[in-house]
Amino acid sequence: MTDADIAALDAADPLADRRALFDLPDGVIYLDGNSLGALPRSVAARLRGVVSDQWGEQLIRGWNDSAWIDLPARVGDRIAPLIGAPPGSTVACDSTSLNMMKALTAALALRPERGVILSDSGNFPTDLYVAQGVAAMLDRGHDLRVVLPDEVSGAIDESIAVLMLTEVDYRTGGRHDMPALTKRAHAAGALSIWDLAHSAGAFPVDVTGGRADFAVGCGYKYLNGGPGAPAFIYVRPDRVNAIAPAHAGWMGHAAPFAFEQDYRPVDGALRMTVGTPPVLGLAALDAALDAWDGVDLRAVAAKAAALGDLFIAEVEARCDAFGLKLASPRDAHARGSQVSFHCPEGYAVMRALIAEGVIGDFREPDIIRFGFAPLYIRYADVADAARILERALRNELWRKPEYAVRAKVT
Repeated sequence: MTDADIAALDAADPLADRRALFDLPDGVIYLDGNSLGALPRSVAARLRGVVSDQWGEQLIRGWNDSAWIDLPARVGDRIAPLIGAPPGSTVACDSTSLNMMKALTAALALRPERGVILSDSGNFPTDLYVAQGVAAMLDRGHDLRVVLPDEVSGAIDESIAVLMLTEVDYRTGGRHDMPALTKRAHAAGALSIWDLAHSAGAFPVDVTGGRADFAVGCGYKYLNGGPGAPAFIYVRPDRVNAIAPAHAGWMGHAAPFAFEQDYRPVDGALRMTVGTPPVLGLAALDAALDAWDGVDLRAVAAKAAALGDLFIAEVEARCDAFGLKLASPRDAHARGSQVSFHCPEGYAVMRALIAEGVIGDFREPDIIRFGFAPLYIRYADVADAARILERALRNELWRKPEYAVRAKVT
């Protein structure tokens, strides 16, 4: 594709105005928003106000005067449209891992006669660790069964209590068919839990139409809530009041400030909250979600697909001689908003790319991974990144000894 063609794509982009809402450093092409979203300009001002004007002036009165106590529900209701959920069904709280534990213990309690948790090898490892920990904690003979991603449908039978999957494979970007797999799980009498960490904000998600029973996800990837931002949890409205949370805490109580000795869960998704809300983290996430106001998610999906297609075409045209092999589905409908390549010396190559101003990341054993956040990535960024990748490979920039030294975070 010519430079003129790429410029025309950027000129016609219906999301082009969103880029100005983000504080992006000069000289950097940021293709790691699938791991940590860029900083929205609104966040710093919001946090200054919460810290100085609310905490500083109101002190403890902020819980009422600034409605801190309502942040989990309010932020959850702002996330809900991005995942196709109705108001009141989603709350922002805790971490993805803890929310997965809540969802899994709740789902297993709803299927006490069954003992198998079904997942796949493309699931994010924390979800598998949570399942292993829950099975050991409950000590009721639960078994975690892990199959290959393309074997999930065939592995669903009447022994399955819970189907627990990440919709988008964190390494390859391969995307599961949520409605089809959930329908199959329900037909077998199982419940479904979906991890949307690599989905929410990358393309339209429809937990209602897909009949998902539970969903969890994080606030710091495509939702741009900042490092370690609060996560979210969704429970299907017709399921939620049947749940007696195993992780019970005062924020999930029907009357937390009655200080009753025994637990009574509140009606609705708020029963999935536990401890005191992290006000600063929720305020940052709330401000970050302003960037999604008025956004057509169909335009997000179309741009995500087009950015990925362009990157695949440019990399394969430029880097075919250097041993790269596409790890992601070629069909845009079968992948999330990321593209991965198998790459010899992938870790060192990614370190070299980052030094050249293109930030992606590396996943074991040999995958270099690039995420395309549709709100702020341009078509020109994608084409330039492919050119810089070609230069790094052609000139063997990755051979610098310091690029082989593993950092704690890859």
